[in-house]
Amino acid sequence: MNPIPFNKPFMTGRELWYIAQAHTNGHLSGDGQFTKKCHAWLEQHTGTHRALLTHSCTAALEMAALLAGVQAGDEIIMPSYTFVSTANAFVMRGAVPVFVDIRPDTLNIDEHKIEAAITARTKVILPVHYAGVACEMDTIMDIAARHGLIVIEDAAQGIMSHYKGRPLGTIGHLGAYSFHETKNIIAGEGGALLVNDPQLAERAEIIREKGTNRSLFFRGQVDKYTWVDVGSSYLPGEVIAAFLWAQMEEAQAITARRLALWQRYHAALASLEHDGLLRRPVVPQDCSHNAHMYYILLDSLEQRGAVIASMKRQGVNAVFHYVPLHSAPAGRLHARSCGSMEHTDALSDRLLRLPLWLGLEEQQDQVLAALHTALLESRAA
Repeated sequence: MNPIPFNKPFMTGRELWYIAQAHTNGHLSGDGQFTKKCHAWLEQHTGTHRALLTHSCTAALEMAALLAGVQAGDEIIMPSYTFVSTANAFVMRGAVPVFVDIRPDTLNIDEHKIEAAITARTKVILPVHYAGVACEMDTIMDIAARHGLIVIEDAAQGIMSHYKGRPLGTIGHLGAYSFHETKNIIAGEGGALLVNDPQLAERAEIIREKGTNRSLFFRGQVDKYTWVDVGSSYLPGEVIAAFLWAQMEEAQAITARRLALWQRYHAALASLEHDGLLRRPVVPQDCSHNAHMYYILLDSLEQRGAVIASMKRQGVNAVFHYVPLHSAPAGRLHARSCGSMEHTDALSDRLLRLPLWLGLEEQQDQVLAALHTALLESRAA
């Protein structure tokens, strides 16, 4: 029997046909008809002022840093429990990430610890919506408004998730999505920048087009295009956009199937949580999530290692997640922490992610059985 992988990229069935169409149309570079379809879908489904596809979520965050006017010495308040791109996009501009601890329930940035981290150098608050579950955005936006700060949402995991009915990525001034193959809606690699502040839209197009006003030229707003600002090549090719369009067409169905898998885990593990063998994810009442991942919290780092090893022996690949950035070599060099990282340190050691991908339905019981056996073994050891 083949091992059950942690992730298996899903295809709707139309991806290769759309890629062939892009080739037939004679346009494989960026901003062809499939890119335009993806832009329109994002703007319609999120309500953002302007959506722009990028070749990665990292690229979207780099664009956000430029649009926010981040300069050397500026400080960016963010959680340490996140992917390296969240920090790197701003470190590349010479900024200093300032890490604050996460909440023990959602593993999102603790909104009550943000204000203490604000200094005269603070420029941006950067919430990360972990597992597609929203941060407490009303509080974060209120803090930002009172201190004149920009909010950039790292919603890499958050497409099709909402906070009080509002799509993640659309609440701050800017938002970033990921379409990496491990995400819900995929393109292999890919991302999008959501420009929620209309005043930033024109410059966002220029930065994305290598610092030129090429988009204005194609819309007939200028008679030629030229270099007008800083920028880089942040566009994905049409092959990526064509693949992504097939996914976007099925976004509702994909999300529904993922939520069913998530709910199956959640219901099956309730008794183990009741018995104190693990802790299940917490989703606040104001949040509707997208079933990006299903994780559990165990007792210790040692137990997690034993459970991973046992499940692997049983043919199931379960994995841990981020090494907190404040404890990483580059984090110690380029960033600093504000206050205790108690929950970040403890929870990152105890978190275990279970396989969750479309097609797992027939094997989900095997995953649950392997987890149950692994938990019993780890307790007996």
